[in-house]
Amino acid sequence: MKFLKRPLVGLLLIAVSTVAMAEDKLGTRDNPVKIFFTPSVDANTIATNSTSFLKFMEKETGLYFKSGIPSNFIAVVEAFGSNRADVAVMNSFGYLLANTKFGAEAKLKALRHGKDYYAGAIYVSAKSGIKDLKDLNGKKFAFTDASSTSGYLYPLKIFKDAKVQLGNTMFAQKHDNVITMIYQGQVDAGAAFYSDAFDGKIKDARERVMTQFPDVEQKVKVLKITDKIPNDPFVFRKGIDPAITTKIVAALNKYLSTEEGKTTFKNIYAIDGIVPASNKDYDSLRAVIKAANVDVGALVK
Repeated sequence: MKFLKRPLVGLLLIAVSTVAMAEDKLGTRDNPVKIFFTPSVDANTIATNSTSFLKFMEKETGLYFKSGIPSNFIAVVEAFGSNRADVAVMNSFGYLLANTKFGAEAKLKALRHGKDYYAGAIYVSAKSGIKDLKDLNGKKFAFTDASSTSGYLYPLKIFKDAKVQLGNTMFAQKHDNVITMIYQGQVDAGAAFYSDAFDGKIKDARERVMTQFPDVEQKVKVLKITDKIPNDPFVFRKGIDPAITTKIVAALNKYLSTEEGKTTFKNIYAIDGIVPASNKDYDSLRAVIKAANVDVGALVK
């Protein structure tokens, strides 16, 4: 009987191990695919619009899904490091953090009005008398945020290349705050995101305050547009089964081709389509960050 114990224990261990593996397999009820949404609008808007999306993904892939809405993009990055996020729609700078620290990979990127890029811009008060970059020397200036590509990093490169020495600078935290500060005369100029006009209407940061300030287009002018910035990527955690990645990418493409999908993602991210993406698509952003002397890896511990 003693001879039989060892094989029996071995068989039991194999059985337990098999059950555990089945339970742990990504996409099961006990371990759903976790999709994180970097907050761009209020959490309720994201939650409401993402419900139908998750149902579509489950039906299309045969996998179970769960969504997460962290408080900021750094929390999304950290979620990749702790395996709490499998897929995320995130800002471009956040992607570089996730890729540098945790090996996450971009597989798709957003389209807005048919373009897979946007830009930053330097905005000035129309009554400031600022006509070119050298006029910004010594002026009060508002950046958006130290991690903003369009509202800090790309404009910073413009100033370094042009050898402009700004006066007092501050971070306004939000793009619409920058425009408001310029409009109200709190600063002479500022940096925020820029997108080309569409259907005769502006689609840059000034649009966000147009309800409050209907004449903002006349009072706040664009002085300089930055180089192109690649749009937000759909990012996948390192180590996901390639077969699962392929299923999710195919389902995302199918969903974004439907009217419901376009409406859902337009409400959340102002996205009207997606295209394939790779890590190399973000090399131009890496070059700008290097020029700005920002240590990407140090921003996530």
